[in-house]
Amino acid sequence: TCSLLRSPKGFPKLKNDTFLRAARGEETEHTPVWCMRQAGRYLPEFRETRASQDFFATCRSPRLCCELTLQPLRRFPLDAAIIFSDILVVPQALGMEVVMVPGKGPTFTEPLKEVEDLLKLQQKVDVMAELGYVFQAITLTRHSLEGKVPLIGFSGAPWTLMSYMIEGGGSTTMAKAKSWLYCHPEASHRLLRLLADVIIDYLVGQVAAGAQALQLFESHAGHLGPDLFQDFALPYIRDIAQAVKSKLKQEALPLVPMIIFAKDAHYALRDLAHAGYEVVGLDWTIRPQEARAQIGKDITLQGNLDPCALYAPKEKIGELVKKMLESFGTQRYIANLGHGLYSDMNPEHVGAFVEAVHAHSRHINKH
Repeated sequence: TCSLLRSPKGFPKLKNDTFLRAARGEETEHTPVWCMRQAGRYLPEFRETRASQDFFATCRSPRLCCELTLQPLRRFPLDAAIIFSDILVVPQALGMEVVMVPGKGPTFTEPLKEVEDLLKLQQKVDVMAELGYVFQAITLTRHSLEGKVPLIGFSGAPWTLMSYMIEGGGSTTMAKAKSWLYCHPEASHRLLRLLADVIIDYLVGQVAAGAQALQLFESHAGHLGPDLFQDFALPYIRDIAQAVKSKLKQEALPLVPMIIFAKDAHYALRDLAHAGYEVVGLDWTIRPQEARAQIGKDITLQGNLDPCALYAPKEKIGELVKKMLESFGTQRYIANLGHGLYSDMNPEHVGAFVEAVHAHSRHINKH
């Protein structure tokens, strides 16, 4: 179903808007559910589709991105799709080379080492030219979904992207990237500003292409403490929400709900509640009641089942979901995991999670 590329006009009518209603704080019959990394290696059909292709070549193929995005929806009654892509397409758009090394993950061939290296980056990025393939994938997928569920677009947040660009890949300490924050604060802000500007255009472009919600991933927030987060992450997170919304208005595009997911950033939940996002995503290391108390009643929460809970027997998954729904409440809430699905998970257990959310939330709503 992912063959014809049509224009971003005349999209099919949306049949299930539960996810969008929950994101906007409207009442829902059941609690909507989707999973981070729901298009992933835990699905045999995903591994088969991906087998012949380099990872980033797959990201650049709208047809393959569309196919991978739709695979989990053929199996599970999820309430949203998230476009298959990667957060590191933004550093690529700035001119950095990233390769996927088997067993190691994404690796930058030439990470940023000196402040002078910032001059090698594209200072003005034309997102249409550099990231148009993501926009094409979104438009194609939005048509191919046939209105079944809404489509989420996303980007990495500036600090998380900066940390990859300096570390050259994953890191347990982020020591190289954090040393920039302490030793080169001005250069760090220059880099973060450059990233934020590209991200703003990129997210607006995703909405123009057909994305119906946007998620910003600050995956490495946990490496910062409250002070560094306040100085180097939060201002850009705030600015992205504000600028995206004002550009969407200017361009007469839909004002889509925005989600901020700052992993391990409990210390910043109060600030994130006022950062301009309709939804705050939570990892699994905070109690739902505590999160609700800090974030207040006017923001929708998303998360926070421990992904490893999906290794449990199916009955146990049902019990954990029931407890989670009782703690969060079924309204102003989107069920999800506290992080992405792992590649060795059993698809049937993912199905059990999705079905448990629907069944238990409907039951709680009735009684």
